[in-house]
Amino acid sequence: MANVLKISDAASLALHTMVLLAANPGKIMSTKDIAGVLKVSEAHLAKVLQRLGRAGLVTSQRGPKGGFSLGRDSRQVSLLEVYEAVEGPLETKTCLLGKPVCGGKCVLGGLLHKVGSEVTDYFTQTRLSDLTFPLPSEECHAQA
Repeated sequence: MANVLKISDAASLALHTMVLLAANPGKIMSTKDIAGVLKVSEAHLAKVLQRLGRAGLVTSQRGPKGGFSLGRDSRQVSLLEVYEAVEGPLETKTCLLGKPVCGGKCVLGGLLHKVGSEVTDYFTQTRLSDLTFPLPSEECHAQA
């Protein structure tokens, strides 16, 4: 049951990156710094950051002290915007097999629709500012 909700690595990375940036308002973080905190590939993160940048969710600054920061106030950015910047429109599945074969009566009843609606509602209603809890940083690891 742990994998009932499947979110791609890219979408998960985008969501975590945006929460990290929201928790550090005004701070410019390099790809290397973000990757270090999240313990992910810099190359994969760079691709995700490109998508977030195209959507206007992050801004980038070039140069030796360059990096990324939020493109908008964290109170204005929903999780749905972040998800859709990476994955495109959020679609709610109504059939596990991808094609109705149950003759109009799904073996799961309305469970898929209910769960999909709850996820959509959560992503729509939750703002980055709601989730700005501190994530561990490389500085914390260096002091430990």
